[in-house]
Formats: sequence, C-alpha cells, structure tokens
Amino acid sequence: MVGACVIRSLKFPTRSDKVCYGACDGLVCLFSNRNPSVIFNPATRWRRSFPHSRVQPRIISDARARKKRVCHTREPQLGFGKDKVRGTYKPVWLFNSSEFGLDNATTCEVFDFTTNAWRYVLPASPYRILEGQKPVYFDGSLYWLTECVETKLLSFDLHTETFQVPDPRFLVLCILDNRLCVSLKIYPTRTQVIWSLDGTWKQMCSIDLTKTTFHDPPYFPRPALLPIAIVDETILLLGYSCGSPLLIHDLHTKSYVFDSFPKMLEYPLCYFPSLFSN
Repeated sequence: MVGACVIRSLKFPTRSDKVCYGACDGLVCLFSNRNPSVIFNPATRWRRSFPHSRVQPRIISDARARKKRVCHTREPQLGFGKDKVRGTYKPVWLFNSSEFGLDNATTCEVFDFTTNAWRYVLPASPYRILEGQKPVYFDGSLYWLTECVETKLLSFDLHTETFQVPDPRFLVLCILDNRLCVSLKIYPTRTQVIWSLDGTWKQMCSIDLTKTTFHDPPYFPRPALLPIAIVDETILLLGYSCGSPLLIHDLHTKSYVFDSFPKMLEYPLCYFPSLFSN
C-alpha cells in the first residue's frame, strides 16, 4: 500500500503482450501482433477479443527484417478510447506509412465492434508521428506528438474520426515540480489538461474552466492558462501572461480560489532564490 493507494498484480486471461496507455471506464486494452487482442475489465473479469488489423502482419514482417538489418526503429502502438457521443469504444492504429511501403504521411485504422471489422480512416493525419509512442486518451480524443521540425500535438476525435492540430493559443509548455509539462485547453468541452513527462507522458490533472472566472466569452475563446507552479505538492497556481488574477487549484479537493486582480500590469513568475549566483 502506497499512501491511500493499493498496488497489486493482476493476471490477464490473454497471451497479448502489450497494453495501451491508461484505462478507459475501467477497461484495459491489451494487444499483440501475434495473438488476438482483448479488452478486459479487471474488476468484473469481463473481456472481449478482436482480430488483427491490416497493418499487424506488416509489423511482424518488418520486425523480422529489422532483426536482419540490426535496425532499432520502434513498432507502432495501439490507441484505445471512447466515442463519448455514441458511448462506443474504439481501438485505433495510427502509423507512419513509408515504414510499411504505403503512400501518404500516415495510415489510420479503426476497429468497429458493431461490424467486428477494421476500416481505414480517410484522410489520415497529414503529419508523421514520433515512432513508438503510446497515444494518450482523454475526453473523447486520442493524442500523439508529431515528427515535425516543430513538434505539434495531434488529436483524433473518436466521434467525428477527424484529425486536427490544436490552435497554438491553446497549447502551453511549462515546468512544474521540476518536470517538463504540456498543458492543452480543449475549447469545446471548456477543460484544460496538464500532462507531465516522467519517462512517459502522464496526465497530472484536468481543470474545469466552467468553475472559474476564466471561462470563454461568446465567440472569443481565451488562450490557455499558464501553469506557474506547484506549491506544497497539492496547490497548483495558474494565470494568464499578465494583468489577471491567479487561479489557485487544490489538486486533492478539486477546489478553485482566485487571487485579487492586480492593481498594475504584472507578470506571473515562479522564482526560487539562490545565494550562489551573482
């Protein structure tokens, strides 16, 4: 037991040897390029298997070729999430096409449990993605980082099955608790999500902007809030670049408190004093 969390090992009733990032509504998606993949509920022991996609035989043959070439490229990773409008769950493959002798920048396949079959999504992402990364699911969409000169955050809406790169105003890079973080404002749902990099990307928190004074006026979406600092491990400070009150968010109680409006033009800055620099 760690704090209030109980850690235990589980045996899954499958020969699948890989797992999608995170869980969705208590469901875990395990997949394999050689054995049937499965969606599994560890609490109820319910499970449902699904067949290989079109790309998986290519992954196997490519892996054999890479062993002969002593090549160290990484295999594509399956994504799994929920269409929040229809309430259906979807496994998704997105991979760079050229590695498998295909056209276009990327190829995307989605599994449909109603037809028990895979189908292509057209158009797929116009941007290549970083190889080997596990897509992250949140609030009806899957997310990848792109392979562009300037890395972009790519999203795939599981209901509309469309790709998009978020407006730069809604994406913020920051440092919190000595870790690189990415914060994304999801405009339609009025939420802002923060991911932290600790070996892999992990969701730190989700902020409900409708409970703050930073909600958007009609037809004029505000930029994303700037995460400033974490205090005492539980208090997150956020704000805009200048001239706005600070938002104080308790990560445990999920409460929101606001500092007063500044009396003059002020810029938020997280500062740690040092007696060793000049």
